[in-house]
Amino acid sequence: MSDDTDLLRWRLILGRFAEPQLGSCGGPGSQQSRMDRVLDYLYGREYGGRGVRSRGQGAGPGGNLDADTRHGGQGESVLSVPEWIRQVRELFPSDTAEIIQRHALDRYGMTELVTDPEVLKKLEPSYDLLKAVLTFKGMMQGEVLEVARKIVRQVVEDLRRKLAKDIRQALWGRLNKQRRSRLKVLRNLDWRRTIRANLKNYDRERKQLVLGSLHFFSRVDHHMPWHIIMAVDCSGSMLDSVIYSAVMAGIFKGLPALRVSLTAFDTRVIDLSDQIDDPTELLMSVHLGGGTDIGGAITYCESLVRTPTRTIVVLVTDFFEGSDPHIMLGAIKRLCESGVRVLGLAALDAVAQPAYDRDMAERCVAAGAHVAALTPQRLAQWLGTILS
Repeated sequence: MSDDTDLLRWRLILGRFAEPQLGSCGGPGSQQSRMDRVLDYLYGREYGGRGVRSRGQGAGPGGNLDADTRHGGQGESVLSVPEWIRQVRELFPSDTAEIIQRHALDRYGMTELVTDPEVLKKLEPSYDLLKAVLTFKGMMQGEVLEVARKIVRQVVEDLRRKLAKDIRQALWGRLNKQRRSRLKVLRNLDWRRTIRANLKNYDRERKQLVLGSLHFFSRVDHHMPWHIIMAVDCSGSMLDSVIYSAVMAGIFKGLPALRVSLTAFDTRVIDLSDQIDDPTELLMSVHLGGGTDIGGAITYCESLVRTPTRTIVVLVTDFFEGSDPHIMLGAIKRLCESGVRVLGLAALDAVAQPAYDRDMAERCVAAGAHVAALTPQRLAQWLGTILS
């Protein structure tokens, strides 16, 4: 099947959603070639049902090979369902990805993830599978939903363990240079004060400084309470940031002298602060998709502030505002003028490579907010500079 035929086929199936993404299919390994493979994985079954085997098509979504395709070769490996979903989200804009995923369930019977618990049990728990489960959880019920919940809990707990140590160190392991310590370990040594205190012991003959006394820094000891308010955009493109925000909120709450509030928003605002202790149930209860009202979310956060100079608002969003931007900008400006620190996160995940409305982000900066795309560790370091 020629590249031109492939292009026509995808345009007929996807309509206008194919136009911005699909040009010439390009060579093997090119983005266009990967797009073609991902689309062929799903839509090729329509041709298969008519007795036409699609190029490279040897497995269905469950990974079951047809008998006549079990042979060796140099072709690309067969996609698994979680990998297919990951690539769809990676290669296509969110509106096109949603169309493709809806076709997968509604038109082509790719229902293994939402109807068959045995399929889920056989899949290796992974971050990609976690995202797939959260994408389709609204269509799950009964036993398959319970299996999905176990997968989410396992992956989330693994992610929490990996992040917790680094985040706690970044927040509470910073040196406090106003207090001294009796804990005599090299990493706590206050070199400047030690040298200054021992200058009188300088041995001119040996040209060495004799250390008669050592001085050490203390680790941070916080007593002033801080309130961290996290507002998380739950539009479809923010799935990674939603996952990391839920995990981070739980880690923050487990630290001393911190009070944490967590809200999720699309066109509505939902306060999830009472679910922070269980990020699994929190993620299973969050609805992904829909419009975006950032101004409404920030206004709600504003109502939670009690001590502005001890409050940090972390807004996790792509800054694509679906409502009046003046409401959002006005709330940010009021918060900053009152002494609240406002951080806008265009991404909060392992790679921090966001797609966001840069113009709106710049307007938020002009209103007084800090805007960045950060990994969890970098966010903890940023918070640590303020908390110390």
